[in-house]
Amino acid sequence: MNQPHLYSFDPRSFRDALGDFATGITVITARGADGQPVGVTINSFTSVSLQPPLVLWNLGLHSPSLATFEACSHYAVNVLAADQAEFSQRFAQSRSDKFAGIELKVGAGDAPLLPGCCAWFECRNEMRYPGGDHLIFVGYVEGFRREQKPPLIFHGGRYRSLA
Repeated sequence: MNQPHLYSFDPRSFRDALGDFATGITVITARGADGQPVGVTINSFTSVSLQPPLVLWNLGLHSPSLATFEACSHYAVNVLAADQAEFSQRFAQSRSDKFAGIELKVGAGDAPLLPGCCAWFECRNEMRYPGGDHLIFVGYVEGFRREQKPPLIFHGGRYRSLA
């Protein structure tokens, strides 16, 4: 019987290898208990199921927004368009004015929707699972919309766009 290989992980090399997988960029948004919008940049978004319509993403356990996303009834997945790298950078930072100057629309459960995206998924906060140093969120898609725009892509530590 073959024994599994035991690897010594260099965290930086592991992260670089994961970066070889191109991903889209999303901003997940919700409302806090105080009614204020909360948003974080996420590239772990993926589909889970068509019937029922489920999507998945995850958030680090040390994120200052974790408690809001655990408690909210709904959130929105805003799939960033190729010209929205500024939104990706803005929502990846810890700052109090992330939504300054942005004209928001309102989605299911009062979740904020960012303008100019190529797709939006309005989700009920359905399930959560522990996943190492992250919490995995599974959302039930109550509504979605898309526009014919190219997406923002992240690969090899840099923003990219489709050719």
